[in-house]
Amino acid sequence: MEHEVHTNGKEEVRIGFYICHCGSNIGGTIDVAAVADYVRTLPGVVVSKDYKYMCSNAGQDMIVEDIEINRLNRIVVAACSPLLHEKTFRSATHKGGINPFFFHMVNIREHGSWVHEDKALATEKAKAVARGAVGRVRFHKALEKRKEPVTQSVLIVGGGIAGIQAAQTLSNAGKKVYLVEREPTIGGHMALFDKTFPTLDCAACILTPKMTDIGSDPNITLWSYAEVVDVKGYVGNFTAQIRHKPRYIKEDLCVGCLDCIDNCVFKQGNTDDEFNQSLSKRKPVYIPFPQAVPKLVVIDPEACTHLNGGKCEQSCATACERDAIDFNQKESFDDIEVGTVIVTTGFKTFDAARKPLYGYGRYDNVYTALEVERLVTSSGPTGGEVVLRDGRRPKTVAIVHCVGSRDHQTNRWCSRVCCMYSLKLAHLIKEHTGAEVFNFYIDMRCAGKGYEEFYERLLEEGNRFVRGRVAEVTDVPVSAEEEGKLVVKVEDSLAGFVRRIPVDMVVLSTGLEPRQDASNVRRMFNISCSSEGFFLERHPKLAPISTTTDGVFIAGCCQGPKDIPDTVAQAGFAAGEAMALLDKGFVEMEPMTSFVNEELCSGCKTCIGLCPFSAITRDDAKEVAVINPVLCKGCGVCVAACPSGAITQNLFEDCEIFAEIEEVLAHA
Repeated sequence: MEHEVHTNGKEEVRIGFYICHCGSNIGGTIDVAAVADYVRTLPGVVVSKDYKYMCSNAGQDMIVEDIEINRLNRIVVAACSPLLHEKTFRSATHKGGINPFFFHMVNIREHGSWVHEDKALATEKAKAVARGAVGRVRFHKALEKRKEPVTQSVLIVGGGIAGIQAAQTLSNAGKKVYLVEREPTIGGHMALFDKTFPTLDCAACILTPKMTDIGSDPNITLWSYAEVVDVKGYVGNFTAQIRHKPRYIKEDLCVGCLDCIDNCVFKQGNTDDEFNQSLSKRKPVYIPFPQAVPKLVVIDPEACTHLNGGKCEQSCATACERDAIDFNQKESFDDIEVGTVIVTTGFKTFDAARKPLYGYGRYDNVYTALEVERLVTSSGPTGGEVVLRDGRRPKTVAIVHCVGSRDHQTNRWCSRVCCMYSLKLAHLIKEHTGAEVFNFYIDMRCAGKGYEEFYERLLEEGNRFVRGRVAEVTDVPVSAEEEGKLVVKVEDSLAGFVRRIPVDMVVLSTGLEPRQDASNVRRMFNISCSSEGFFLERHPKLAPISTTTDGVFIAGCCQGPKDIPDTVAQAGFAAGEAMALLDKGFVEMEPMTSFVNEELCSGCKTCIGLCPFSAITRDDAKEVAVINPVLCKGCGVCVAACPSGAITQNLFEDCEIFAEIEEVLAHA
């Protein structure tokens, strides 16, 4: 095929080829020296070298020096994933004085050494893909990145401890923050806890001052009882639509005096209190907990007699001196523009009813760990008294670890926090009741600062530990001592026999799962999920809070199970990344975008509906498609779908692709 060859000057094409050993990652399977020797014989190749670590400073300096000495105008590097180091080598190419898009990278690690065992065949494959790269790089064009300004504000989705920490960090740097929380108050799961492990600090004492700061910070717009329903745009220039659910309270008038709650026609609660894990009842007009931020009441439309069309004196509205209650309130919307987004939507706990053999929902005295958290809390439904549903204090308590975690029938992953919060609950239950506490565990995983010491403390306190997965919790007795008790049946793997242990109370340490709507959130922000359903980071080590969508970061348990210190640290990291983006003031847009040849375009609209980034519109006057280069992400869907071949993508033009294919298959 005859195509125009583009150079960065008047010289002929002069290619420099470099192949990386990557330690033994590549060199252990591929004979890199043989590949370098082979490529040296290809047309246009002036330099061909192998090096231990091409991404090192020495490797990059080698490229820069060779460009100057050998007048190179094309660079090919065969190494690891372009996702990891393409930017590194483009920078080296640019530093050498040639356009960075005269560089091409070949992935011989993930596509070669890591998927092959036969060294000879892996080496031949590396030669073939290197030959293809050398063939295609001849046709590369000089491209330039575009600069776009960055809107100086940040959207944080989720008001748990991760969202709170990120918002506070950004606000302290003087940044404008929009914090959106779907519940009536911020605080997330941490607001439910009594103490935090391993130091047994009061969770409310740590959290509520930060919540109060968020509520009064002039740099932070806090929208609770609201959801993000739509996001458009690109890094630096996102437009988000926020839906505000009706509280039936005028937020600008309500001062949180709670007179409406006191004067509700229901003198006692008539609805399960979600905050107390349904262990108590609340009224239709309520505030989640005394320290809620914002301190605004909410009227539950499903529980309120008036909103359900029944007859009601509306005494709550009469009692409000500020006339803040509005039964006609409808949902409202706000559109905001932000430069970057931090997603901190958190997690949900495993539904213990999915393990029916443990009796949750069948036996009154089988509780989840979160329910016990509320029982031991002084502001909880029992005022901090650990009592059974019939009012008795338990004398023996079983804590079952790994419920819904490390289980091929439910979730295979370790939820990281269960061992430690189980130990914390064991300590608190013993402290509140003096009960004998049994911990049934698979392995004790106490890998954190002060965690192992806390475990040893529990041993010294006299807690009992039984190694083995619980098979069943039953109320069927087989002896007199089991009468009226719950019986935990478990194989003690250390003692080597099956035990039946009668107890008064069973606590199920449920694991952490992705939220039910994680898939909807993923699609909205155009980010990926791992196989477990947690949001996927760009790189597990080098970019643990970045996503594949530029400008969208993740933090906290939406990315994977973690404890509070790790969550706070990751939230600070995400805030720092967002801050760096805002402080830079602009973003560079990659030029691998698509463009339309108007002479070939038939205006059929095929590409418009297929574009996942809504980057294509139709010029009705010219009757042709138009691609917005700012919105285009270079996915190539429109190029492949265009029936008339009118769309071309930079760096993936036909001449480049065909040349690469021809060279790869040259010896087939």
